[in-house]
Amino acid sequence: MTSEEIKRLDASSFMPTYGRFGAVLCSGRNASAKDCEGKEYIDFGSGIGVNSLGWCDEGWVKAVCAQAGALQHTSNLYYSPAPASFAAELCRVSGYAAVFLGNSGAEANECAIKLARKHGVEQKGESCCEIITLRNSFHGRTVTTLAATGQDSFHQYFFPFTGGFRYAEPSLEDVKAQMSENTCAVMVEFIQGEGGVLPLDPQFVKDLAALCRERGVLLVADEVQTGAGRTGSFYCCQQYGVTPDVLTSAKGLGGGLPIGACLCTEELKDVMGRSMHGSTFGGNPVVCAGALEVVRRVSQPEFLAQVREKGRYLRQRLEQMEGIAQVRGLGLMLGALPSRGTAAQLAAACVEEGLLVLTAKDSLRFLPPLTITQEELDKGLAILERVLASA
Repeated sequence: MTSEEIKRLDASSFMPTYGRFGAVLCSGRNASAKDCEGKEYIDFGSGIGVNSLGWCDEGWVKAVCAQAGALQHTSNLYYSPAPASFAAELCRVSGYAAVFLGNSGAEANECAIKLARKHGVEQKGESCCEIITLRNSFHGRTVTTLAATGQDSFHQYFFPFTGGFRYAEPSLEDVKAQMSENTCAVMVEFIQGEGGVLPLDPQFVKDLAALCRERGVLLVADEVQTGAGRTGSFYCCQQYGVTPDVLTSAKGLGGGLPIGACLCTEELKDVMGRSMHGSTFGGNPVVCAGALEVVRRVSQPEFLAQVREKGRYLRQRLEQMEGIAQVRGLGLMLGALPSRGTAAQLAAACVEEGLLVLTAKDSLRFLPPLTITQEELDKGLAILERVLASA
């Protein structure tokens, strides 16, 4: 099919839930792709932070194909080597004691919410079920994770939303004001990705962790976007110097296949007992084979050092560009506030010129594959410079 035929087929078949750019992606390698007619694109978005090893990485493809040729699905009623090996490796690398596997970041956050509430009820009674999240946060698109999201714009249409959430500004004083004897957890993103790529203040995070320990409240970290090496450490919490009680992970963890993980400490590993939670496709062997390849490679110190170096280079180049007012973020998770033109206009213009970028509120958002080469970075930055110059 041609690109135009694909667009027409898409428009006639899907619910219109996505505002798509004009690109039709048919093949790719690392951070470079082509449409059906051969037009090339440089990828600074990696499928919204998903393709951590880029498109069609040789090792990842080999692992996925080998597992697909052995067993594609078993259900969680049986044991299987790929999920067991992946879970053990993820716990080893992250330092957590146990994990539940689902299919997305929203599912991982649903598990974390259930775990926190069950723990609160068991420790302090049925009223201890409230969770504090931060203003400007984003935690998913299910009815419950929309309720957890600290943005009023998401609290529309789908009433009634799940109750039991309170929202605080990212300050210790406001968190204390929202906290009560009914608070079972505080849930945060260390960098608010969908909220504009806004990092939390490190001192606030340390003080919050201390407050949660003092009050017997769980600290839950949503690392759906910041995890799996994206910020230059395997999980972003390592750069903030805290160990959350519960940590959620997704996006880049699977390298391109759907996965969500809810990790917890030794003290919490038995909270979610038999039949308390489940997922038909969670822990799928093919997905876990790909995710194991991601974890083994991304967790290597030399790999993470390269992510930090690429992040420094990307930030430096962005800060030097005319048309960029501010750059925020860590590693290869950066946001750039344009000084002229809107982020949406600039992103659309970039796609037309052959550069795939994202937006986050009023900022351009950059989440390139962690394996992006220097040549690919420079090609993409040259396109961005041209677009900014003409804005």
